[in-house]
Amino acid sequence: MDDAMTKHLLTEMRTLAYLAGIKAMEIYQTDFSVEGKADASPVTEADRLGEEIILAGLTKTFPEIPVLAEEAASEGKIPTLGERFFLVDPLDGTKEFINKTGEFTVNIGLIENGAPVMGVVYAPALGKLYEGAAGYGALLYELGGDAGLNESNKKQIKTRSAPEAGLTAVASRSHRSAETDAFLETLNVTDFAAAGSSLKFCLIAEGQADVYPRLGRTMEWDTGAGQAVLEAAGGAVFDHETGEPLRYGKESRGYDNPHFIAWGKATA
Repeated sequence: MDDAMTKHLLTEMRTLAYLAGIKAMEIYQTDFSVEGKADASPVTEADRLGEEIILAGLTKTFPEIPVLAEEAASEGKIPTLGERFFLVDPLDGTKEFINKTGEFTVNIGLIENGAPVMGVVYAPALGKLYEGAAGYGALLYELGGDAGLNESNKKQIKTRSAPEAGLTAVASRSHRSAETDAFLETLNVTDFAAAGSSLKFCLIAEGQADVYPRLGRTMEWDTGAGQAVLEAAGGAVFDHETGEPLRYGKESRGYDNPHFIAWGKATA
């Protein structure tokens, strides 16, 4: 993929995530209703309307690239995926959205040959938008107050080397498991930060944490964009059982992920 195409894709993904985030914040500030999906997970109007915005934009601009999106997939609408496809989670951290912690994100990732090569993660309540692409690096846009998407409010981010004093671990605020705690006890962890949604990848990407173990079920749309940002910033995500990089397009698994560990620079 040449530089012009990379920039074109990132610009569109960034813009659509931003627009979906605006819609999410409109709903977030109301007394919105919560429904249950077939798997008993919660869903809100923000999930559905955000996905509509993103799908409409991607289909218009990149009609040749199929999209695997959470809400559509929950209704059985899964397209035939080739070597390149988008992953969309319009509202990762729905429980955080419902509980109004601010730790929810809009996620758009691009997969090529099983690898996450590009991703945008937008946390609208926190005013932070992360993006990254293989060979391009990772950026953070600070969008607090009236700041919009422009070149003046972005900075490059990178993972940090493992501190000699010990690691900072980050794990799910809503989905912490005993197995995760047991794994963390095997490491030299001296600090801990809890976070919701794909923000955990992003905390490592910007050098605020070192390791994120997820020893529980996730879906590909939960992780693709965040993994792309983290890897672009110098990190890595490994299948906990095999030690191989976490891959995508796992149709035989129903597009769920194995347990994985996300690492920052020089910590694996």
